[in-house]
Amino acid sequence: MSRSLIKSIRSSASISFTNASRSNSARHASTLFKQNKLPAAYYRGGTSRAILFKQQDLPTDRSAWPSIFRGAIGSPDPNGRQLDGLGGGLSSLSKVCVVGISSHADADVDYTFAALGIKNEDVDFSSNCGNMTSAIGPFAIDSGLVEPPAGGDGEAIVRIHNTNTRKIIHAKFPVVEGEAAAYGEFAIDGVSGTAAKIELAFINPAGAKTGKLLPTGNVVDSLDGVDVTCIDAGNPCVFIQASDIGVDGTMLPDDIDIHPTLLARLDSIRRQASVAMGISKDLESTPSSIPKIAMVSPPTSHKLLSGESIQGETVDLVVRALSVGQPHRAVPITVAMAVAAAANLEGSTANRNVGRERVDGDGITLGHPSGKILVGAKFDEEGSLTDATVFRTSRRLMEGVVYWK
Repeated sequence: MSRSLIKSIRSSASISFTNASRSNSARHASTLFKQNKLPAAYYRGGTSRAILFKQQDLPTDRSAWPSIFRGAIGSPDPNGRQLDGLGGGLSSLSKVCVVGISSHADADVDYTFAALGIKNEDVDFSSNCGNMTSAIGPFAIDSGLVEPPAGGDGEAIVRIHNTNTRKIIHAKFPVVEGEAAAYGEFAIDGVSGTAAKIELAFINPAGAKTGKLLPTGNVVDSLDGVDVTCIDAGNPCVFIQASDIGVDGTMLPDDIDIHPTLLARLDSIRRQASVAMGISKDLESTPSSIPKIAMVSPPTSHKLLSGESIQGETVDLVVRALSVGQPHRAVPITVAMAVAAAANLEGSTANRNVGRERVDGDGITLGHPSGKILVGAKFDEEGSLTDATVFRTSRRLMEGVVYWK
């Protein structure tokens, strides 16, 4: 990064910093530099974690953001551990969120999501993270971007404009003494303990990236010799039946990771779907974060990551998703929404595998490696997806300054 740009960045951030990025050889240079720092918070959102910045604390020049994010999260790390930053070596922990006051008529805050590569320098702004969306409303209250309910106690509804997908999400959650409540009795699979319930309503989530619920115009397409459903609800996704590629749909993430051919096969299908959906012009330019790909299979009893078992009659469908090339240890919320939408499309790969009698009349219950999740999807009389609702929890883990170099 040029020194003229560094000077510009200094003047635009509320806490100044120096020498925005350096090569590894700088470690041995004769000139030493102190670290850069910025105000930040660290939140768990659903089954993910991320660094959260106020937009006003970042440079106005957005081209400077990626190097800041990489330095704070600890990427790239050829060892895949992100030990020199706040990442955790997993795609669900290698994330950054930026939140600011919105000029959108239907929103209180703008929220921009970035997915960071672990071993590479990718900083991908092409998609949203549904899990981290659950932290945006609480962060907006906690950081003073949005006023709490009168008197400081009550229920808050924060209207969020996700800039990645240009979609609106309503977050509803309790507030105590002017801060988002942390304690509660609601539990989500994949996170220990209980916390305050957060309701997320994704308004008109169809066509988040492509403008269409079915970007190819078909409920089912054939890619790489197998049937797939390409759908865009929350994020563009492609769903494939596990049986069609000869694997067990209840495989756990570690088993998927060590399979000799599965990850490469799924990525090949994902890239072909990207071109078919109009997301990328060719296979090579496919973004790392979209379309997301997941295997679906009929409800059946199987082992979870915890070692416990889940009974087939307690779920409607079993899902195994990938996120930025890694097997997800639960299920991304936007993937869960897309599955819920696909399950209502007669003949789709998800619809073919879903149980006929729903476990819960309020939506579809999906089995994932850490347990299960209920997703509600509403359609109008013409079959258009009007909204999708999920329930999550979040917690503020740290706030202060984050250091990066």
